[in-house]
Parts: sequence; structure tokens; C-alpha cells
Amino acid sequence: MEAPNQSAVTEFVLLGLSAHPKLEKTFFVLILLMYLVILLGNGVLILVTVSDSHLHTPMYFFLGNLSILDICYTTSSVPLVLDGFLTPRKTISFSGCAVQMFLSFAMGATECVLLGMMAFDRYVAICNPLRYPVVMSKAAYVPMAAGSWLAGGTNSLVQISLAVQLPFCGDNVINHFICEILAVLKLACADISINVVSMGVANVIFLGVPVLFIFVSYIFIITTILKIPSGEGRRKAFSTCSAHLAVVIIFYGTILFMYGKPKSKDPLGADKQDLSDKLISLFYGLLTPLLNPIIYSLRNKDVKMAVRNLVAQKCFTQ
Repeated sequence: MEAPNQSAVTEFVLLGLSAHPKLEKTFFVLILLMYLVILLGNGVLILVTVSDSHLHTPMYFFLGNLSILDICYTTSSVPLVLDGFLTPRKTISFSGCAVQMFLSFAMGATECVLLGMMAFDRYVAICNPLRYPVVMSKAAYVPMAAGSWLAGGTNSLVQISLAVQLPFCGDNVINHFICEILAVLKLACADISINVVSMGVANVIFLGVPVLFIFVSYIFIITTILKIPSGEGRRKAFSTCSAHLAVVIIFYGTILFMYGKPKSKDPLGADKQDLSDKLISLFYGLLTPLLNPIIYSLRNKDVKMAVRNLVAQKCFTQ
């Protein structure tokens, strides 16, 4: 007996905070303020790393790329979230959903690889300082950054291509603020085992491998720092990588918290947990981009000096 024909999905409905309308205005203001701080902080970092010749080094080149990533990542989702808080019926076209998923997925994967590249840069700087100018020459660090973007974009293209080929012929309601890929896959009226396997492999490559690489790099870094005889030398050496280490801990720590926390088995608490899961996912996407420029500004004398010089130049020209 043949199944009845069902029309293909052309748009998705984003639930967001539809069940909690009183919270929408509050979170609109909060998310908007965080987004503006992200744009300002990361924009200033990009500006100083480009304009100040003292910051034309591999570490600050990677930092500039990280700031561009953070702006692109938040811009791929935050405007949609903000619009959803103000719109009674929150919808997004199928193609718009695919583009938004591609950008978010690409930026997230690229950041994982880039953090690994930055760990390698710190490893060479501390463990092999005499070879640093040769190993981390411009001919090396530019392709490393470009390779991070290419790897993240390629992975996203594969995952989203597999997702959009699935038939969506039934429910079109996404219980999220944005087109989160796992939430979208749940709506497919076909077997998604290939997608699950593909994403599992991608997680190992883009999450597991960089984490392992960063962990091993910092074992060598810490071992080398502990061998420095003077306390002042150890503090100076550690200060060159403390900002990167803080960003890594925040980035991967929020991922582990978000996906590693146990699910509630109480049906009565399902709605509350569902709301908390969505909010945690939303703020996870904002936390690292918000804190990156703050951490690198507070923990880095070169960046603070470059910002002061930039402000002084602007005031002088006016």
C-alpha cells in the first residue's frame, strides 16, 4: 500500500522562546548587547593586528584570524536569533537554513583547527625559540591559517550537502533559535545513519585531534617552562601562552558542559531542561567570541599598547 503524497518542506519554523514570550524582550536586549561587544572587541583586535607593525608576527596573525572567525560565527546566527525575538511567527527558508548551517558549521570547525595551529606556534616559540623564525616564517603560518579555513569549509560543505539531500516532507518545526544541524536532521523523513556517521568522523577529526594535539603541545611547553631556572623567566614564558590556554579551556570546556551533562529523566522537568538546553547552546555560541578579545587584551602587553597607540592616533587626528 503506497504512502500518501506529502509536500516537500520549503521553510522551517523556529520555536525559539515562543513558549516563553515574557523572556523574549529581556533576551533580545541581552543578546544584542553581547553581539555589539563581540563586534567591537574583535573588530578592534583585527584593526590593531593589521595596523601595528609590532604585531605582524605569527601569533597575532592567528589572533586576527580568530577574531574574524568569531565575528563571522556570531553574525551567521545572532541576527536570526534577534529577529526571532521580535517576530510572532519565526520562519526561515530551506535555502536560508542551509546557508546558516554551513556558515556556523564552517566557522566552528575552522576555530578548532586554528586553536591547534596556535598551540603549535606557542610550542615552537617556547620549546625551540632559536628555530622559531625559520619554522614559523610567513611562508609557513599563512598556509597554516588558510588550511584551517579550507578544512573547516570543506567539512561543513560535506555535512550540509548530506543534510540538504534528505527528504523533509513532514514536520517543519525546529525546536531551536537557529537551524542547528542536529535539530534539522530529526525532521528528515528518511534514514540519517550516514549523516550521523559522517558527523561522528568529523567530530573525531575536528574536535578530538586538535584537543589531543593541544594537550601534547602543552605537556612539552609546561615541561620546558619548569626547566627554566629563574621564577621571572618561568612567569615570562608562561605569560606568552596563558591567553591561548585560557581560550582553549573556555572553548572546549563549554562544549563538554553542553554535550556532556546528563539528560533529565523526569517528564515534568523536560520542558525546563529543553529551555535550558537551548539557552546554553545559544550562550555557548556567544561566550568564546565575547571573551577572546577580553582575554587577549588583559593578558597581553603588546595588544594593550597597540590599542593605546591606536586610540592616541585617532584622538590626535581629530
